[in-house]
Amino acid sequence: MIREFIEQNYLHFNAASLVDAAKGYETHINSGKKMLISLAGAMSTAELGISLAEMIRHDKVHIISCTGANLEEDIMNLVAHNSYERVPEYRDLTPQQEWALLERGLNRVTDTCIPEEEAFRRLQQHIFDIWKKAEDAGRRMFPHEFMYEMLLSGVLEQYYEIDPKNSWMLAAAEKNLPIVVPGWEDSTMGNIFASYCLKGELNPRTMKSGIEYMMWLADFYTDEAGEDGIGFFQIGGGIAGDFPICVVPMLYQDMERTDTPFWSYFCQISDSTTSYGSYSGAVPNEKITWGKLDITTPKYIIESDATIVAPLIFRYILEG
Repeated sequence: MIREFIEQNYLHFNAASLVDAAKGYETHINSGKKMLISLAGAMSTAELGISLAEMIRHDKVHIISCTGANLEEDIMNLVAHNSYERVPEYRDLTPQQEWALLERGLNRVTDTCIPEEEAFRRLQQHIFDIWKKAEDAGRRMFPHEFMYEMLLSGVLEQYYEIDPKNSWMLAAAEKNLPIVVPGWEDSTMGNIFASYCLKGELNPRTMKSGIEYMMWLADFYTDEAGEDGIGFFQIGGGIAGDFPICVVPMLYQDMERTDTPFWSYFCQISDSTTSYGSYSGAVPNEKITWGKLDITTPKYIIESDATIVAPLIFRYILEG
């Protein structure tokens, strides 16, 4: 059992912080409160879906905030896994070797190359059909809702190259799990959508905006936070974390809803530093000054690699 191993061996330093954060997460959801998980970086390409999908199926996460890259890359891994290539010596690649990867249609993410034809283009033909059908019917939806519709339609099943139980997006679609995707335009599918708009084949209004995501999140937090607030489990930094956490000070300060509870649990897995005013490396206490966390909010920071830490925490919780 992973849980038993962790409790016996992870006794000090970052290892002990991992245990504390996992126990705090467990206490939070066992008390009936909800938890948000934010996904930065390329966690989907790191195949976090193997453990995150189980968390979703067992109701251990209630809302996700992620980058557009994480939204699409889980599906790409689902339909094109066999064409991915790993480059363990990526640190030693010359510019000429990088160019050779480009010419082969391989887009590198650290040590993993995503195949353009099998991943991006395979999704493109199907997602465009869904975008166009929605536009012709006068329907406007969020980016993740279009992805859910594509997954649930079954059109991608012919391409599956991993066990579908390891896709967190498929698990989320089947649960209709709430998702917010700030800055979706900064993604491959976002770029592809923009290209269709530039060509006059689609209208930008078909896709709901980041402002509308924030408005939706404000209603969700108001409805689901109760008196005690929602928990916040942040993997990495950046917009995936900064966007949703701001909903609390927005409601409290800008909407003047002074009964809005603070986020009631906070954990961040990050190897960023606090230099140059980095939000990703900021310690949790800084968030008190911004009206995001309370003095009494349980706060944890694990200064380590999320690709190692997050699956361990998820397994610890699932074995509880």
